[in-house]
Amino acid sequence: MKSETNQFDVIVIGSGISGGWAAKEFCEKGFKTLVLERGRDVKHIKDYPTAFTDYWQFEHHNALSNAVRQENPIASKCYAFREDAMHFFTKDKDQEYIQEHPFDWIRSYQVGGKSLTWARQVQRWSDFDFEGPARDGFAVDWPIRYKDIAPWYSYVEKFIGVSGNRDGNAAMPDGEFLPAFDLNAVEKMIQQKIPAKYPDRQVISGRCAHISSPQPIHIQQGRTQCQNRTMCQRGCPFGGYFSSNASTLPWAQKTGNMTLKPNAIVESILYDENTQKASGVRVIDAETLESTEYKAKVIFLNASALASNLILLNSKSARFPNGLGNDSGVLGKYIAFHNYLGSVGGSIEGFEDQYYYGRRPTQPIIPNFRNVKKQETDFLRGYASFFSAYRRRGVPSEMQVGADFKDSLSEVGGWGISMMMQGETIPKESNHVRLSDDKKDKFGMPQLITAVQYDDNDQKSMEDFHNQASEMLKYIGAKNIYKNNSQQNPGLDIHEMGGARMGNDPKTSILNKWNQMHLCKNVFVTDGAAMTSTGTQNPSLTFMALTARAANYAMEEMKKQNL
Repeated sequence: MKSETNQFDVIVIGSGISGGWAAKEFCEKGFKTLVLERGRDVKHIKDYPTAFTDYWQFEHHNALSNAVRQENPIASKCYAFREDAMHFFTKDKDQEYIQEHPFDWIRSYQVGGKSLTWARQVQRWSDFDFEGPARDGFAVDWPIRYKDIAPWYSYVEKFIGVSGNRDGNAAMPDGEFLPAFDLNAVEKMIQQKIPAKYPDRQVISGRCAHISSPQPIHIQQGRTQCQNRTMCQRGCPFGGYFSSNASTLPWAQKTGNMTLKPNAIVESILYDENTQKASGVRVIDAETLESTEYKAKVIFLNASALASNLILLNSKSARFPNGLGNDSGVLGKYIAFHNYLGSVGGSIEGFEDQYYYGRRPTQPIIPNFRNVKKQETDFLRGYASFFSAYRRRGVPSEMQVGADFKDSLSEVGGWGISMMMQGETIPKESNHVRLSDDKKDKFGMPQLITAVQYDDNDQKSMEDFHNQASEMLKYIGAKNIYKNNSQQNPGLDIHEMGGARMGNDPKTSILNKWNQMHLCKNVFVTDGAAMTSTGTQNPSLTFMALTARAANYAMEEMKKQNL
């Protein structure tokens, strides 16, 4: 084994949305920080090879070949895994895992992680979400409330750039917003009509991590206004949306305090019996398979939810034979995700003289209105409803070839509307991940076993969404209304959370209110693994705010020599 003498103040495992924030915070404050990324290096702009490629320039016009689909039956299910962006996704063969129940684990191992390919929707949680488990009797009580994280939401929003309106919705608190993206004519009609019949339902412009009006802090990052191209999964050369590559990592790099090591697979976190702290990490070189150890005073684990669980479970010692900090036995358990099973759609008559400009990078949203303040239905929690109204392109004709076909594409058809749910799922002990005892991946790491599935609560939530969304569409005048159950596997939402959850009691949780391990005080977990419950909001903004909050707490503790 190769042993390096390099000693760092901090090691950050992972360079994605939360890891990039950890690197920025520590480097900005003068701490020598090692960032370990198991994937290849990706540099902003330089490594976006398809950013300006037209569809007809792709060999398969941005579709996937049969060979690629056959080689990647899991990754190819992702909406963004196409010819223009599949180089930003981990191929199925690159990390095998075992599905005890069908689970689509979508990964993006490279510098920047999934921050290059995420959907960029950012909503704050409210106290209804943080209080939900205690109020409704599922999971364990969150150790924080909205007031604890609200200043950190603001801190993050100002830096990354978030477009939205101040809507005064208690279930989805307002933030530090740049101008919102406009709703089109049909969406504005819906925005007016829905609350008139349903006072508990508000239609708001989607809040997204896109710069609609650059501020000095964004210009300092070298970023500029979103161009409304909606080619975001290719990497944005304008820095119009937030990614670690365009924002936090270059910010950390310019301090001179960051050392970035790609192709560095963290095998385990090392525990020192004498100090009762983590001493560092053991790393496998993805190219040479050589093993190296790095040392640090503090470790931030941000490898992504399931990967972080894998690392913790594999971090075994005499003190922690079942994984680092896992005296409680809850490590790897209570995995949750977002329920995307339900969608509804239809057509809208009229508005033929109305159109819209550009390719808006977000959708209107109806914040959760189910079981917000108290239990009201036969299922726990609720769902947010995303929707969009659009005009079809092309007027069908009998001859869809040649000049007739080209001419038809210059015409716009009628209006359609589609809605989808983003439902909260309930963390359960039976929904878990664990390590295989005998099967290893090509790097010699134990394969992860995923045992995660839907339950009756998820089906009831979908049925309620189908009924309520159909009722709303009928009320606003939609025709040809249809309901759909995607039947997609858990995991394809790419919002997996839990396994190393926060909580007040070390007997039922892994982390405290600072995202600090109860039983190994110099290890912090601030990615999706830390989540106690899922809420109905997109999770990334909360990951970033928790990371900034935990990093600043850790720095204060280091100054006091408590870590």
